[in-house]
Amino acid sequence: MDLRSLRYFVETVRLNSFTQAAETLHVTQSTISKMVRQLEDEAGAPLLIRDGRRLTLTDTGAIVYAHGQQMLASMAEMALELRDTQALQRGSLTVGIPPMINLLFTPVLKAFRQRHPAIALTLREDTGQAIERQVAAGDLEIGMTVLPADPQLELETEAIASYPIWAVAARDTFQKNRTTLKLKALARLPLVLLKDDFALTRGLRAAFRAAGIEPTVVAQSGQWDWLVAMASAGMGVALLPQPFIHRLAIGHLDTVRLVEPELQWQVAHVWNGRYLSHAARAWLDVCHEVLGQRGA
Repeated sequence: MDLRSLRYFVETVRLNSFTQAAETLHVTQSTISKMVRQLEDEAGAPLLIRDGRRLTLTDTGAIVYAHGQQMLASMAEMALELRDTQALQRGSLTVGIPPMINLLFTPVLKAFRQRHPAIALTLREDTGQAIERQVAAGDLEIGMTVLPADPQLELETEAIASYPIWAVAARDTFQKNRTTLKLKALARLPLVLLKDDFALTRGLRAAFRAAGIEPTVVAQSGQWDWLVAMASAGMGVALLPQPFIHRLAIGHLDTVRLVEPELQWQVAHVWNGRYLSHAARAWLDVCHEVLGQRGA
């Protein structure tokens, strides 16, 4: 049934008058009569009994009136929720986030919840590669990864922060007072790396190949703090992004920044390019504000 016809019919019954309904809805009385007749044709039975100025519902009319009220109320509620969503007064958002990245987003989460307390935010942890696949498949609206993303998935990407890579090793591994280390110097050192499904390791291996270096990898782990523990024990040199270096108690460690080339760990958002909800755009805005000044 046509919603406009239902609205005219419900208003007519509520006011018990074609004339008052027409005045309230700012249409002519003939328009009201036409819409009611249209509903009666669709229902296959009279809806109203007209007795002078008095209107009485038929059995069919009572059913249409009851359900019409419910449908119009649902439409009004939907319109209100849409306005609230667009005004960011309500909504929900699930963001995919790799475990290595989540430590960087605590300030973002705090700022987002303070600014948009009515938006239900859920974080789904998985590897960057898995998140990219979930976003491409439509299972996630937006997620985070480390660039480069898989080009075959044809995702939209937006770098949100970029950090240099540092080498971490046991005390006195590097020359005293050294602050930087050339990539080629790693050719003669044992390395402890994150597993190969981490974008950081894939990027490092690509840089080694480009530099003609065959690295000596003595151990790999999915936990960056375990890499630091192995490096501290003298097993090898760990390679980590700058934010993790700042979290270390570096008194018993050597830390130097990789140069020539200076490799970057780029954190980025990914989405499928079809649509971004108001909540997702609000998330991006907060990320820009909080992390935009934290790169490099």
